[in-house]
Amino acid sequence: MKLTEEKKSILSTILCLIFMILGFIFEKNGLTFYPIIFILAIFFGGFKQTKDGLIETLENKHLNVDLLMALAAVGACIIGNWFEGAMLTFIFCLSGALEEYTTNKSKNEIANLMNIQPETALLLNEQGKTIETAVNELQIGDLILVPKGASIPIDGTLSAGVSTIDEAAITGESVPVEKTKNDPLFGGTINLGDAITMTVTTNSENTLFSKIIRLVDEAQNTPSKTASFIEKLENRYVKIVLIAIPLMILIPYLLFSWSWNESFYRGMVLLVVASPCALVASATPATLAAISNGARNGVLFKGGVYLENLASLKAIAFDKTGTLTHGAPVVTDAVFLTNKQKAINSLVAMEMHSTHPLAQAIINRFNNETTVSYNQIDVKNIIGFGMETIIDTSIWRVGKKSFNDQIKLNKDIQNKNEQLQNNGKTVIYLFENQELVAYFGLLDIPKQEAKSVIHYFKENGILTTMITGDHDKTAETIAIELEIDQVYANCLPEDKTLLIKEQKEKYGINAMVGDGINDAPALANAAIGVAMGEGTDIAMDVADMVLMQNDLEKLQMSHQLSKKLKRIVTQNIVFSSGIILLLVLSNFFQIINLPLGVIGHEGSTILVILNGLRMLKTIPLEKPSKIKYPSQTAKLV
Repeated sequence: MKLTEEKKSILSTILCLIFMILGFIFEKNGLTFYPIIFILAIFFGGFKQTKDGLIETLENKHLNVDLLMALAAVGACIIGNWFEGAMLTFIFCLSGALEEYTTNKSKNEIANLMNIQPETALLLNEQGKTIETAVNELQIGDLILVPKGASIPIDGTLSAGVSTIDEAAITGESVPVEKTKNDPLFGGTINLGDAITMTVTTNSENTLFSKIIRLVDEAQNTPSKTASFIEKLENRYVKIVLIAIPLMILIPYLLFSWSWNESFYRGMVLLVVASPCALVASATPATLAAISNGARNGVLFKGGVYLENLASLKAIAFDKTGTLTHGAPVVTDAVFLTNKQKAINSLVAMEMHSTHPLAQAIINRFNNETTVSYNQIDVKNIIGFGMETIIDTSIWRVGKKSFNDQIKLNKDIQNKNEQLQNNGKTVIYLFENQELVAYFGLLDIPKQEAKSVIHYFKENGILTTMITGDHDKTAETIAIELEIDQVYANCLPEDKTLLIKEQKEKYGINAMVGDGINDAPALANAAIGVAMGEGTDIAMDVADMVLMQNDLEKLQMSHQLSKKLKRIVTQNIVFSSGIILLLVLSNFFQIINLPLGVIGHEGSTILVILNGLRMLKTIPLEKPSKIKYPSQTAKLV
């Protein structure tokens, strides 16, 4: 059985500990061959890391702390401190095993995703029989049977049946989603209901699930700026330490009358305590854990640098439709002037013949209030005006007011209509013959969580902006309700891009949140581009992070995650640097010995790694306080 790297590290640590204890016992009992036992302990504990250190030095010309530890262990043995050399190797091996465990635990999210990705599917042939087929052999247009409780093998649409689908692996949302005919299905999600039939719409390598795996994998292999800086620093730092060791040995021996053994011993202690193991481990384990935390909660970062930069965010811009709002209009105002029930029955009957978003909004609002169904009516679509039909000898029209210019609205109705339009709402009218019987205000309303998320960013001193292609009135209405700082309306894609570039130049770290093709250039030009997961593929491709659900609270969670990561990395750097300085000074003044130096040095490394593991813990959302921003609210630019 082939052992994993983590198990090899654990086995090496256990063998090192066993031989170290045996060597200690044999030495205390006066057995002369005890050095051989200590050498075995050092060999088993230090072989892997010493080998890795030598390979990296020879192949990449990059010096690292592994070599310093190996030299320190050899030096301790040369001056007869066999036990100290073995203990140094053991604790160093233990911290290496813990770092291996941390890295693997941080990468478990992608491993878990890959494990639940099905490898085979039940392909339906022309006779209606199922054939077990490899997922990578499926073709677009194939019909697949998905039994109850099975994972959906590939992206497609529901062809037959109704079911509840667990999409937690894709969106991070624990609540299952109801799916009916023609609804999209995603590979890797689970069919909780009865068996369904689906049609394949994409190849296996291009499924949303495959993209998620690639994104998380790439992110975990892309270091943050801090991690990259520390890695570069390690090479230079190790060179400085290797130069300092001979000086530490020779200067006290020549100038301070130290004995040769004492000078050499202090040089070996310095080799241990000056090694930057804890400093090297300050950023990477914590960043990996944070990326995994995000993936588990439906947020994908394309690199540690974007997660790290999010903590320094100074300005954030949002697209309106589909990002701050639901992306579809709803009926916000309904005024009936005559028989309400008769008007609703006729209105819904006409709108049932249209696929227009406004028609769908009317149906969603009034469908449950109908008492009569008119299934046989002939509805005409009058382009540019609306729809017309005849019901019970009456001519019914729904659409713009210009559909029936002969009607003169009284002053009260005119004032109410102007108010609706000034609030950015679309107004449609319902006529029976030559009489206005009802009118409706429709608006794409903000998402429930949008206002609290905007408030959160404002409370953190971040400028909030809405950039939309919609007209002034609608944009201003939404912005006033959400209390956004600035609003830019009537924007084309190039306008959005220019505004984002200006913000980036002025504020440094800025973000753009969007979901459409028209948002892609702005997403690409922002310091951090954030795509909504239910948006277009191109928006997801050019963005730096993706919210798999269209849930803005996940953006707030990501900012909190980034701030926590920054705190933890800063804590680790300050702590590890302070410990190194303290141990180096203590060694120079002959306060500590080699065992204490080993414990202080490797103990700090272990504490830094454990502190980084805190990034795996789910972060509760901060609730913004109820603060009004009258001087900054909805500044239309």
